[in-house]
Amino acid sequence: MNSRHTDSSYGRALYQETIRWSLLLWAFILFIDASIILAVWAALSSIATWICAIAICVLTLFIFVNSTLRITLTQGWLLVGSAAIERAFIYDFKAMDRKAMALARGVNGNPLDFLQIRFWVNTGIQMKLRDPRDQTTTWLISTRRPDELVKVLSNPKH
Repeated sequence: MNSRHTDSSYGRALYQETIRWSLLLWAFILFIDASIILAVWAALSSIATWICAIAICVLTLFIFVNSTLRITLTQGWLLVGSAAIERAFIYDFKAMDRKAMALARGVNGNPLDFLQIRFWVNTGIQMKLRDPRDQTTTWLISTRRPDELVKVLSNPKH
């Protein structure tokens, strides 16, 4: 399977970011996994415990891989997760701090917005779109470096 982020047809990357779980989130999830395995061990046999442990490890790795968010900005494209949009359709973008991001994904949210947010990242960017073929007018994206992404998006030379 080809990833959009390594496909050379989009051009050279001007900005890239990969958002994965934080160490604190890893610790919490491993604690939950161990608690489940311990409960199975206390109630059932060793074979059931090993089956449960393997299943939980596979499930945890599957969720980790599928919750990773890749952001790539090229000369003409913005790629976020599995989505791609031409930069020509993006006309307004702003960096969002913790408070603004909480409002945008909460009480000020719009059901038509395209969301690529991760709960363990508190900052992001909001972009307005003008694509007449699409009813989505806003993208909300989690990023740990919102100011840097907005700076690269703002540069007309890129």
